[in-house]
Parts: sequence; structure tokens; C-alpha cells
Amino acid sequence: MSYRKCWLVLIFIFLSISAHAQLQSPSEFLGYELGSEWTPHHKVMDYFWHAAEQSPLVEGESYGETYEGRQLMVVYIASEENVDQLEQIRTDNLKRTGLIDGEPANNQTAIVWLSYNVHGNETSSSEAAMKTLYELTRPDNDRTKQWLQNTVVIMDPMLNPDGRDRYVHWYKETVGADPNIHEAAREHHEPWPNGRTNHYYFDLNRDWAWLTQKESRQRLAKYQQWMPHIHVDFHEQGHNAPYYFAPAAKPFHNAITDWQEEFQYTIGRNHAKYFNENGWLYFTREVFDLFYPSYGDTYPIFNGAIGMTYEQGGQVGLSIKLQEGDTLTLDDRLTHHHTTGLSTVETASKHAGDLVREFEEYYEQSNTEPAGKYKTFIIKGDNNPDKIRSLFALLDRHQVRYGKAKTDRSLEGYNYATGKSEDIQVTEDDYLVSAFQPKSVLARVLFEPQPQLEDSVTYDITAWEQHYAFGLEGYALTERLEVEVADTPQQANPDPVSVTGQPYAYLLPWKDIADAKALAALLKEDINVRFTQKEIRLDGETYQPGTLVIPRADNQNLNPQFDQLVQQVATEHHRDLVTVSTGFAASGVDFGSSSVRYLAKPHVALLSGRGTSSNRVGEVWHFFDQQVDYPLTMINTDYFENIDLDNYDVLILPAGRYSDILGEGKMKELKAWVLSGGKLIALGRSNAFLAGKEGFKLKKKEIETDSLDQQRRNTYGGNQRKRISEFNSGSIYKIAMDPTHPLAFGYGDDYFSLKRNAAAYGFLENGWNVGFAKEDAHMSGFIGYKAKEKLQDTLTFGVQEMGEGSIIYLVDNPLFRAFWHNGKLLFGNAVFLVGN
Repeated sequence: MSYRKCWLVLIFIFLSISAHAQLQSPSEFLGYELGSEWTPHHKVMDYFWHAAEQSPLVEGESYGETYEGRQLMVVYIASEENVDQLEQIRTDNLKRTGLIDGEPANNQTAIVWLSYNVHGNETSSSEAAMKTLYELTRPDNDRTKQWLQNTVVIMDPMLNPDGRDRYVHWYKETVGADPNIHEAAREHHEPWPNGRTNHYYFDLNRDWAWLTQKESRQRLAKYQQWMPHIHVDFHEQGHNAPYYFAPAAKPFHNAITDWQEEFQYTIGRNHAKYFNENGWLYFTREVFDLFYPSYGDTYPIFNGAIGMTYEQGGQVGLSIKLQEGDTLTLDDRLTHHHTTGLSTVETASKHAGDLVREFEEYYEQSNTEPAGKYKTFIIKGDNNPDKIRSLFALLDRHQVRYGKAKTDRSLEGYNYATGKSEDIQVTEDDYLVSAFQPKSVLARVLFEPQPQLEDSVTYDITAWEQHYAFGLEGYALTERLEVEVADTPQQANPDPVSVTGQPYAYLLPWKDIADAKALAALLKEDINVRFTQKEIRLDGETYQPGTLVIPRADNQNLNPQFDQLVQQVATEHHRDLVTVSTGFAASGVDFGSSSVRYLAKPHVALLSGRGTSSNRVGEVWHFFDQQVDYPLTMINTDYFENIDLDNYDVLILPAGRYSDILGEGKMKELKAWVLSGGKLIALGRSNAFLAGKEGFKLKKKEIETDSLDQQRRNTYGGNQRKRISEFNSGSIYKIAMDPTHPLAFGYGDDYFSLKRNAAAYGFLENGWNVGFAKEDAHMSGFIGYKAKEKLQDTLTFGVQEMGEGSIIYLVDNPLFRAFWHNGKLLFGNAVFLVGN
């Protein structure tokens, strides 16, 4: 071959490789037309990494993985010049907030964050993400190139890979050669638990503030590094609904600024322009409000951004016939999301200077003139240190600053425990969260005693205050107090526990869920444990009911490893391990008393599957698997009929529809199991199923119906308002407790409960009314006046003894969304202590 021919071949090979290495469209890369089938997680990730490798406008970054090991990642999209300056743009933006020190450069680059597929079965958005990524980076797209001159776009293509793959794999197994457009077809009806939630069946779109899930914590860490000016969460709603985009519905939380509200209109008008051109139906200002702080739109808003939810009709297969006769396809759905995604970037670019300036002013006000009634929030220093640490761990993740009081002061403040303003004492040992800080608005939202609703028609719970959630005493002050930098209370026993000799017994106080986790570890090591039902005074110390007693006499079979095992558990769980040399109490009961009960190692089962609420099942699963690390057997309702309950000591009923699951025969077996020593725990709405059934002492309390005259005055248009009067979506109640009962061990006379509905039950006539709502029990959040009347003097937590066993009625679910920290010990009491 001649020299010239060799060069021609080499040039041809080079051009072929170069052409092959160029950025491909999603359809070219995937090998099928985008919108013709679902794209599984790994292929979506592959395409985003492909864009990062091939486009000079894209930089990719992995930020974690899911519980099932799937990758989480983001890409940064900007002009070539700005891609080289991403770190400068990022740090300049954080300097505007005051979260890091220094003066920002005069850079007017807007930061837009687009989040896709937080609900796994709302699948069109990740498909749209690929198309949007391509259009933003396509070399011949001059329009988007112009936007990227002053805008950085951050895209998270899939917030919930586990849920999405659960849906996608099910659909691929279910669909035939061609999609079936009829609504009745099985491909439009997912089986339990469906793909909406993550591995533990948690709704990640309600976890932004609480960060109970691994995915949420990893995502927020990355979000905090950027603090974008706009954040969009892409969703789907019922398939017959037109597209929804900003502006959002009322009520708005009153912490939302006029600018944030106005800019939603600016964005909405730009979207409407494109939807009008294409003749697509849409709606705004309905249904999706901005109040609950843990959504993907509200959390960014309370961090200074323009937060928005976009909702496309969907949650079905590849194509479906609509009520008006048209067919909605996956291509339609992703195209609509793609359109609003690009429109958002376009609007941000047009108003980049305004966005940056308003964002900077937002944080300037936060640091110097914070809005809101209260300026300082107090956490008393003598609270349980485990609870303080748990709260501060959450505040650290949100970059909410705290410290200690500089001096002792006598002031007037709002007492969370009483719900009243009164004279209070602040000491140098107390912790303070000041409103004068970068995260002022978020701090206000988390600690405000009574968040104000401008309208009672809202989408979610209306109360979440953190003193109540963590079981902490404290105050809210209208006065600013100076805060001194202070560390979080130290964990007990940072070094290995060292004990000399051979103690008669070890004691572990029972005050927090951390103690329940230590108990679970002891039981897993087959260490025999007791707990005291009465107060013990020994060596000058008083040990409250619930204190764990680990006697050497009960653990002779573990010698010589007994001491090592107990001390190892205490060290690993940072517990204050008390050693005693005698079982003879100075006062109260001795260790051999019948009031120091042997704590049998429970075998726990949870009913799950079809008919049960997957969210409520997930909360229990997560409690055992991730919070206390104790074995749990999940039994599906499909085969529950054939299960021998004698293999279990505890059966948990989450909320569900049980009429088909627990028929007459199974109910008879269930009662026989309880009579012979089983423990049945009814959570939340499952109590409604048991109420009034033979042998169960729980009875519903009915609300009085309207008079005939009132019924005549009722109107169709006023029906929603009428129903609101009977409604309680989620408010905080002060529950009177019986601290002498094992279900209430670790608590005082009161417990603050998140009450999520108006389900009202009378007191148990033959049972223990451990927790109940008195007349003035309502503390925070909206509740209709009729619901409030109905809930007066009603049971919240009760225990019925049935033969050798017991039934525990937990009318309020203490595990709701895993964020009500103070309820977790109560559930631990139900599992481990009650009935022993």
C-alpha cells in the first residue's frame, strides 16, 4: 500500500472514531425511540455519563447510592467557560448566603436544579430528563447555548432508582407485544407495594426536611453545596388530569416572600406560552399548596429558592385512552415535561440578574432582619442528651446553626409544654437557635410553635414543630439573644466501658430510642434482661420504671463472656452503664421482686402485602431494620391464612383494609393466639377495623350529625368547607399519660402526639387508658372545629388484656414518616415491655 493510501485510511479511521464519539441523541444511544419504552435506571445513568464524557458543556458527579445499591448522580450543564468555573460559581453563591465567609465576585450566573422521578412510578420524567439534557447540550442548538451563558443547570435524572426499577421491571414483565390503551388492562394497575416509594416504602418527596432515608441525606448534602436559585420537582398525577405548573395553590406558608410568589407567575406565564402554541391543556393555582416543609418544592423555598412542582397526567403504562377519547402516550408525557424543563431554564436565563440579586437580598435579610414573630428558640440544656443530639444531627444536615446562651436571664417566652407565654429562665447551659443566621427561614419553619395557615384547605399535615417531635422542653422568644458557639452534648462513653470486678448486675436507664437499640443488641446476644416496673433507689441514685436490669444470676450460661458482652454493647451504643454490687435496694423494689420483670426475647411479625398500606408497613420495617436493628418477620396477606401464629410473640397490624384478610376464621384464630399469650399491636387506622368487634374493647366515638335545618342550608359549593370542619390532616396534641404503665415508661405525665385524623375512640372500660386527649389538648396545626370537639376526652393509647395476652391500641401512629423521634420509644415499649 502506498504512503498516500495509508494516510487516507488513517484519516478515514480517525473521522469514523470522531463521529462515533460525538454526543448522541437519547434514541441513538439507547437503540430505540425515546418514549417507545421505559428506560431502566442503568441505561439512564449510562446516557448521562455519555453526555458528560462527550460534551464540553457537561460535567457528571456521583453523589451516593440507594439502599439497593443503585447509583445516584447529577450533571452540571453550562457554557464551556462556566464549566471551567463551576467551583467559583458555587462558592460565590454560598458566600451570598453567608454559609461560607467572603465576598462573592460580581457574577450574575443563575443556578437551576431540575429533579426527576422522586416517585418511582411517575416515570415519564426521567425519560424527559434525557431529552432535556440532549437539547441543552446539542452542538447546533444556538438557543440553549445562549441560555447557558449565564445559567448553570444541575440535573438529577432519578431521585428514586429503586422505586423506578421496581415499576419498570414489573411493566416489562406485564405488557404484551403492544400496549393496551384500555384503563382496565392490568398494565395500568401496579401490584402492592407499587413503584412510588423507595426500598423501605417511604415517600421521598415528603422526606426533604426529615432526612430519614439514605437517598434524602445524600441528595441534600449535595444540594447544600450549591443552594440553587430555582428548584423543580417533576411528577405525575392521575392520567386524565391536564398538566399542572406554577404558580402553586394557596395556602402559602407566610414565610414565603412576595418575590418568590411573583416569580412563580413569571415562570408560569412562560410555560403557558408554549402550551398555548401546542394546544395543550394545563392548570395552575389548584391542589398543590406550599405549606408542609418537607416537599421538593417547599424545602427549596424555605432555603431561598423558587421551588416548584410540575405534574403531568400519567401513573399508567405506555399509552392509555383518556376520558375524552384521546390517547395519552409516554411520548406525550415526556414532551410536556421536557417543554417545562427548557422553559424554566429559559426564564432563569432571562432573569438571571434578578434571581441572583433577590437570592442575595433574601439571605441578607435572614442574617440581619429576619421575619417572623420569634427571634430565638430555646432547647433546655437539661433535656435528655440523646434527644438533643438527635435534633442537632438533623440541624447540622440542614446547616441550621445553634449554640449556648451567654448568660442566665429571666424573660417572657412561649413555653412549648404549656402552649402559653409565661415567665421563664434561660441559663448558660441552655441551647439557642437564633433567627439571625443564614438558615433563618428554615429555623423559623421548623420551630415556629403554631405555623399560620391563610387557608384551611391544605394538602398535608399542618404541624411538625421540633420540640414536640423530639420530646424536648424549651421556649420561643420574641427577643433576640446572643448565641455563643458550643458543641453538641458529647456521646456517653466515647471510650470502651471499663468495669473492675464482677458486678452483681448492670443497669441501663430507659429514656430514648437509643436505649431500645441497646436492648435489641443485648437480646441478639442472648443476654437475659429484666426491667423494673417500679422505682428503685440504690447507692444514692433513683432509677425510674423501665430501667433495664441485667443480673449476673440470669446469665450464668454466658460466663466468662457475660461482662465482656454487656460492656461491649454499652460501648458500641454509647450507653451509660451502671454497675451495682447488690440487689438490695435502699428503697423501692429489690432485683428479685416480681416487679422486676423478665423481658422475654420477642419474635415479631408484621402483616404486609395486598390490603395493607405500603407506607405504614415501610415505617415499621425501617424501625426494626435501620433504627433498632432487631429481627422482624414480614408476612404477606396472600398467605397469612396458612401461617401458624404460635411461632410469634408479637403481631403488628399496620393501617390497611382487613375485611378480606381477617375473615371470621382467621379472627377466631387471632383471638385464640392472644388469649394464649400473643401480643397484637394495632397501628393507626387498623384500630378502626378492630373497634366494635367481638372480644375487642375499643369503641368508636361518633360525631353528632347536622340538624335537619342545617342540612337544608348545605350547598354544593360549600361542601368542601363543610367537610373541612370535620377534618384533621395532621395537628399536634398534648396527650395525658399514665407513666406507671409499661407502655408509657420513659415518659412523664404528658406526650406530644402527631394526630393525623379525626378518628375518635372512647375510653376502654376494661383495659388501661394509657394516653388520652383532654378537652384542651390541641397544641398546634389546623383542625376543624367539629373534629376538635369530637377528639375531646378520647383514647390515644390503650392496652387491653385478653387472657394471657394483650392488645395494644396505638390510635396515633408514633412511627409516621419516621420523623416523630419521641414516638419511637413508645413503640419500643409496645414491642419489648408491655405484656411481659
